[in-house]
Amino acid sequence: MGKGTVEQLQKIITDSQNIVFFGGAGVSTESGIPDFRSVDGLYHQQWDYPPEVILSHSFFMKNPEEFYRFYRAKMLCEGALPNEAHKKLAALEKSGKLKAVITQNIDNLHQMAGSRNVLELHGSVYRNHCMKCGEFYDFAYVKNSRGVPRCARCGGIIKPDVVLYEEALDSRVLQESVRAISQADVLIIGGTSLSVYPAASLIDYFRGRHLVVVNKDSTPRDNMAELVISQPIGEVFRQIQE
Repeated sequence: MGKGTVEQLQKIITDSQNIVFFGGAGVSTESGIPDFRSVDGLYHQQWDYPPEVILSHSFFMKNPEEFYRFYRAKMLCEGALPNEAHKKLAALEKSGKLKAVITQNIDNLHQMAGSRNVLELHGSVYRNHCMKCGEFYDFAYVKNSRGVPRCARCGGIIKPDVVLYEEALDSRVLQESVRAISQADVLIIGGTSLSVYPAASLIDYFRGRHLVVVNKDSTPRDNMAELVISQPIGEVFRQIQE
């Protein structure tokens, strides 16, 4: 393992035709989406519970009104746009080099940038369904609703297609992610501390040649990586040529 340079990453990307990207919150913070895990004074002023409690299945079921107050304020970031990392990853997919984006984010920014094969481990704020009849509702419907959003068809409570604490990850998405990682020649881990399980354990399926970590802070996998670049991911990808 060694501290890596963008030039070294460029060479790995240039030489490979089978790259998979595994990303987390740090990919989206440069688009202005806050990482809710970095607990600041704001939470203590406005909410009586830590984010991990509010964003749990049992809290949603017991206290949907308070859940939605937090969810609208902190999770529904209207107007966020893809940054250089999202755009470059989409371009790498278009060129045939990047086979999949596996993301822990729920903000749809990879798709907005043009990525097609996006595996959303934790779901998406752009999909919402009635818990009673299954009717679909979009981002705007939930964002513009008041209190607990209800189904116009049957009056049931609408729930975001977001994996809350205490909920299992989607088995199809997990299987696809395992397949992509296990077949990849290059795995680039970006913008994630690799502290959220079971998502972080997917890295164990990588059998390829080049493991790269691009993250501002150190991660538990740095010592296994061939290349570690401790810079903001948008800045790094801005310099990459497809």
